[in-house]
This record gives sequence, structure tokens and C-alpha cells, in this order.
Amino acid sequence: MANALQKPVNLSADLEAVVGKGPMTRAQVTSKVWEYIKGNDLQDSKDKRQINPDAKLGKVIGNDQISMFKMTAAVSKHLS
Repeated sequence: MANALQKPVNLSADLEAVVGKGPMTRAQVTSKVWEYIKGNDLQDSKDKRQINPDAKLGKVIGNDQISMFKMTAAVSKHLS
């Protein structure tokens, strides 16, 4: 049996707006969230571990600056 990271999950509409249409694996979601963050220059310039969400990503992880460690937990609330 595949582990949890390899099992496709459904995504909320807000998360799909960031990473594209699901279902996809948790690993794919994490990778695509990072592509979005880097592509939109959302990492804090002084501390790359901090993410400054834009309006679209804010619907998924909240509008306040968040550490990359807490971001994963916030994103997982949008998976089912």
C-alpha cells in the first residue's frame, strides 16, 4: 500500500486556485505550493523561512506571515 504522501487527495477550491486541479498527492501539493511561492516571490527577503502570502495563497494559509514549517499544517487543512 502507498504511504500517505503518495496517495492522491482532494483539494479545496482555494488550494486548487494556487496549485491547479486535484486530486494530487501531498508531495505534489507541497511541491506546487513552493513553485507558487517562488514564482510569485513570496519568501521574506531577510528570512527565507518566512512566507508572505498574497491574496490567493492567503485564502489557504492565512494572510499573516507564516513560517514554512507551519505552512504545511495550514495547507493540509485543505486536503481531504
